[in-house]
Amino acid sequence: MKALILEQFNTPYQVKEIETPKAGKGQVLVKIAASGINPLDLKIKTGQAAHAKAQLPNILGIDLAGTVTAIGEGVSNFKVGDEVYGMTGGIAGVPGTLAEYAAVDAQLIAKKPQNLSMRDAAAIPLIFITAWEGLVDRANVGPGKNVLIHGGAGGVGHVAVQIAVARGANVFSTVSSTQNDLILSYGATPIDYNTLSVEEYVEQYTGGEGFDIIFDTVGGAVLDASFKAAKQYFGHVISILGWGTHQLAPLSFKGATYSGVFTLYRLISGKGRAHHGEILHEAALLIEAGKLIPAVDQQSFTPDKIEEAYQYLQDGSNKGKVVVDIVF
Repeated sequence: MKALILEQFNTPYQVKEIETPKAGKGQVLVKIAASGINPLDLKIKTGQAAHAKAQLPNILGIDLAGTVTAIGEGVSNFKVGDEVYGMTGGIAGVPGTLAEYAAVDAQLIAKKPQNLSMRDAAAIPLIFITAWEGLVDRANVGPGKNVLIHGGAGGVGHVAVQIAVARGANVFSTVSSTQNDLILSYGATPIDYNTLSVEEYVEQYTGGEGFDIIFDTVGGAVLDASFKAAKQYFGHVISILGWGTHQLAPLSFKGATYSGVFTLYRLISGKGRAHHGEILHEAALLIEAGKLIPAVDQQSFTPDKIEEAYQYLQDGSNKGKVVVDIVF
């Protein structure tokens, strides 16, 4: 098969002909149709994501959508011909998705939503799993909860908003005013962070009580602001970018709680991988019910244009998730 190989960090990918993998025990072989690109992929390529434990030379790429072509020993929940999607490799020495085929752990994948193309399905796994682990696994988001999502127009953010709305929460999201219509279309209330201070929007939208659940997709000062916006005693702040140094006093004096999300853990450790497949099954149910629509950029890229695709995302030229069509 053909694959994109990264020999050293911060160098161009090389197209190489390598042996097609075989489906081992507990694996399926997937013919890859599309591979989603995340901001994390850019960091891994440049060697700025030590937490991903990438080992080179290797095939990178985290997300895929494709068709099962072979079944390994012990796999009973998939069959040849199934269209699947998942977050399956590209980190911790596991071969990734920028290739024609991948032998993947069957626990990490699910049947793709029937109403999505391969391109759109490949845009979902990492961002949906991240949002679900934060809002559902950590915070049990549901009816009666006032939920604030920072960065609700971003990759993880726009999925998080839709998950929270679908589960019956009263949802708010900080965005720039140009993104108000998008947030409203999801059934949530936009908050213009450029014109309102934390204290002002907490007063305006919660009567000064604070939010029950705050999901931070931005980090830095926004995480600090989240601590201030949490509800007394019952507030729960979740962040996908809880790095750096932060003052916990505002959260501690409120008696509120904090959770971090590290989406790569199950893939790196090998522990609890089946939960990722379960989450993607939930994603398919929401999408097929019309309760979640992924934002996917319409610009078309193929493996020979991978450097352009990365630069396109790096420059912020994209409107939605960038996807590579795996056609060598």
